[in-house]
Amino acid sequence: MTTTYSVLGRQRRIFVPPPGASLPPPAPQDPPIYRELMRIWADRGRALPGRHDPEWVRLAAPTVVRGQFSGFPALPHDGR
Repeated sequence: MTTTYSVLGRQRRIFVPPPGASLPPPAPQDPPIYRELMRIWADRGRALPGRHDPEWVRLAAPTVVRGQFSGFPALPHDGR
């Protein structure tokens, strides 16, 4: 019996370095004072750099709903 699988959607590629290749050094961690500041801000519910901010999304969203206002009717042959 032969089983066939079909994969749909986006496929992920995983980087595997060749044998003997040196890996890049890990990214340096944030200084402890910065990590503490981020923790305090997060505990107080403040916006954090590099993180999703739902309040900003709400404030920056368009306030006019499509179709809420109608445009001026264009008269035939009015030069527009």
